[in-house]
Amino acid sequence: MAAKKVLIVMSDAHSFPLYNTGSDGKTVRQDSGYFLMELAKPLQKVLDAGYEVTFASPQGKEPQPDPLSVSLAAYAGNFFKRNKDHELIERMKRENGFSSPRRFSDISDDELRSYAGVFIPGGHAPLSDLGDDPELGRILSHFHEQRKPTAALCHGPWAFLSTKVGPQKAFAYKGYKLTAWSDAEEAVMETVLRGEITKVESVLRENGADMQEGLAKSAGQITVDREVITGDNPMSANAIGDKFLEMMAAK
Repeated sequence: MAAKKVLIVMSDAHSFPLYNTGSDGKTVRQDSGYFLMELAKPLQKVLDAGYEVTFASPQGKEPQPDPLSVSLAAYAGNFFKRNKDHELIERMKRENGFSSPRRFSDISDDELRSYAGVFIPGGHAPLSDLGDDPELGRILSHFHEQRKPTAALCHGPWAFLSTKVGPQKAFAYKGYKLTAWSDAEEAVMETVLRGEITKVESVLRENGADMQEGLAKSAGQITVDREVITGDNPMSANAIGDKFLEMMAAK
């Protein structure tokens, strides 16, 4: 019987770099973190299905939500849904060690074998510390080599770049069909924030991923290729959660 454990990869970062801001072209740090609904919706589904979850991050620091993600605007004014997601995270702090995630380096190769799948939520924070972490590269290489379900959405797929500094020293997802927060979506954020942001879609494509982006994609659409499930924005959170559970059950 497959293991009933899921690893959830979090960022330690509470901000990300915003380049060429203002007339002086400075780089500043923009407040960020995980995007609340992108974590909460799949997480609730995983818990409802009876899985035990373990949160992990580079240094084991308490994850912070992106300020934009906890606003009522992010929930289209739905106070009930926003509070439900917030209460889930508060419960994770009390019961599941959310405030002090496991350090990547403390999760042994033997322990990795006990996990059925890995999930990486979005928010801009992963841009700061997940793409170049060799310990995360080791972890993701395990799930890749064992073909265990690997789910990531929005900026979460940026973490896949860590496989370049992991044990294999090569991008594990070259040739994979992937979806992430698109360059077009990031361009909107750049206009709002008045600075340049590293483009997940472009960088993953440059490293050999077959990016599935563009106007032809419908809202909330996900991409599945082999063991990997990816989505481009918060509207894909429910679909990713459902497919992730389906693939773990079938493994």
